[in-house]
Amino acid sequence: MIKKLMLALALTAATSAAAWADDMVFTSWGGTTQDAQKTSWADAFSKASGVNVLQDGPTDYGKLKAMVDAGNVSWDVVDVEYDWALAAAKAGLLEPLDFSVIDKSKIDPRFVNDNVVGSFYYSFVLGYNKDVLKTEPKNWTDLFDTAKFPGKRTFYKWSAPGVLEIALLADGVAPDKLYPLDLDRAFKKLDSIKKDIVWWGGGAESQQFLASGEAPIGMFWNGRVFAIQQTGGNVGASWDQNLTAADVLVVPKGAKHKDAAMKFLATATSADAQADLATKTGYAPINVDSKTKMDAAVAASLPDAHTESQINLDMSYWAEHRDEIGKRWYDWQAK
Repeated sequence: MIKKLMLALALTAATSAAAWADDMVFTSWGGTTQDAQKTSWADAFSKASGVNVLQDGPTDYGKLKAMVDAGNVSWDVVDVEYDWALAAAKAGLLEPLDFSVIDKSKIDPRFVNDNVVGSFYYSFVLGYNKDVLKTEPKNWTDLFDTAKFPGKRTFYKWSAPGVLEIALLADGVAPDKLYPLDLDRAFKKLDSIKKDIVWWGGGAESQQFLASGEAPIGMFWNGRVFAIQQTGGNVGASWDQNLTAADVLVVPKGAKHKDAAMKFLATATSADAQADLATKTGYAPINVDSKTKMDAAVAASLPDAHTESQINLDMSYWAEHRDEIGKRWYDWQAK
């Protein structure tokens, strides 16, 4: 009897291990955005395919590279920043995508290449807490005006497109003259408010800073300001010179469930899935047919409805110079 019970338990454990091995893993940045990606993409994919999608995060570039280098990759699809993806593809860290499975024809051509496909399209906007600030800021210059807009200001912590461009715009550089970045000028401008900066490393942290008033003004992903507004937070956003970029989805080299990953990407980039994600997050869809499937009021609130003074961040420039900028960035932060 005991032997039979032990055998049954062993078979159950083996079955569970096999099922776990067949699960694919989706890794993203956590918070409200990954929650929406799960319900908009993963749940729909699982229902249609029968493949369970496990969630992991936050995205960690060092961890992804270490997995690939070791030949032991536990992530199948990862949400990453576009400039990092370009550099990672060049370094051989990513699988080529299968466009016989993924419908490339419906994806905005700005956000797709041999190794990446868009996740969503977002803007960095000037966000502010209306309960704390007596005057509403209008532009990036106001972000650096500590006399008119007192208090802490918050910026993205990591070396990535956005902060240096904002500093240069606030210092009077014309949008069409941003690149190549004048790093000396940008860091000098940031020095002028360095003691007043608090850094956010992820979207959830940025929301907390803004909603609580700990940092009543700063740079934010537009979807994070949208998320606070959806829960009744008294915050606003200026779209003047909003800075656009995209997160993209990649498959790490050596992913164990590559076939399932390609089918997941096909679902995630479909018109319906992209429209659903945009409605939940305030980030724009990368599928060109998605807007026809969205409420007009929602579509009007997305980054691609604010193009008058919009500036596209140069991902190719950042991919080429990411390491050298990063070294100076982290040295400067540490001083």
